[in-house]
Amino acid sequence: MNKIGFLASEDNAAQRAAKRLIKQYGNTALADAEVIVAIGGDGFMLHTLHQTLSHNVPIYGMNKGSVGFLMNRYSENNLVERLRKAKPAQWHPLAMVARDESGIEVDALAINEVSLLRQTRQAANIRVHVNDAVKLDELVCDGILVATPAGSTAYNASAHGPILPLGAGVLALTPISPFRPRRWRGALLSQDAHIRFEILNAAKRPVSATADHHEVRNVVQVDIVEQREVSMRLLFDPEHNLEDRIVNEQFMV
Repeated sequence: MNKIGFLASEDNAAQRAAKRLIKQYGNTALADAEVIVAIGGDGFMLHTLHQTLSHNVPIYGMNKGSVGFLMNRYSENNLVERLRKAKPAQWHPLAMVARDESGIEVDALAINEVSLLRQTRQAANIRVHVNDAVKLDELVCDGILVATPAGSTAYNASAHGPILPLGAGVLALTPISPFRPRRWRGALLSQDAHIRFEILNAAKRPVSATADHHEVRNVVQVDIVEQREVSMRLLFDPEHNLEDRIVNEQFMV
């Protein structure tokens, strides 16, 4: 944990903090780092996770943003000791394959969620398949999403989806403003489920698909599976670990 690589968001406070930390602890190139310290907010942490997928090193976040759900408190003291005592949290991203109306397929990974949203004033019509079986012949809605446990506290929670413990082994399938079936509120699916969304009346009712920040417009079919070959590894201070935060989110009122 002595070879630390620092990354900071473009925010002025994060940039100033990074300069102070680098002066105190040095800065190792990402390719040689044993741990990456990301300074910013939750959005920057997602950016860092995507940016460093190929490095296969743990990431320790320090909050210089607003919410900081995926971050530890910011302090310039005893960083090496904090890193040695930190507890890991690990999960797998979602792999999305989206095919648009021209037949082009786009692959992307989602650390939080894959979401489908209507592009116009008209509701989306979506057929939902799970493991090659049609589960909903037609969902009329503003959209639908699939969330990982780590992402279940984000957009998924805002759409009234369930918050998932990291070790639950499930994914959240959550509709966004469903109109029909009127009483359907989503499902919990095994982490090895293959989910397919088929867009009905795609020319009249266009839909976009987004994997975290990667958007594909005018999709006609979207396939989603958990990418088991890739792991996200975050480090958290023992007194403020991610598992406890996810549990506590279920009691927020």
